[in-house]
Amino acid sequence: MQKLKLSLTDRLAIERTRLANERTFLAYFRSGVVFSSSGLAIIKLQILEEIEWIGYALVIIGPILFLVGLFRFLYVKRSINKNTII
Repeated sequence: MQKLKLSLTDRLAIERTRLANERTFLAYFRSGVVFSSSGLAIIKLQILEEIEWIGYALVIIGPILFLVGLFRFLYVKRSINKNTII
């Protein structure tokens, strides 16, 4: 695929796309941390023994959510960089 020289408008649009990709990754990261910490809190609190299984589920889902966000971030970043010259 031949790369084309981009106009200023196109370069700014690509930069906005890069920033949006980073914000999306940070949202995945933040959600993963919240899921994991909420799960740990549920597991540790004696008063919530009847829903302890939810805590274990959240502790498992948190890192999975982070990894999905990381792979998505890297995929989109590679796709943007492959098709542009700035």
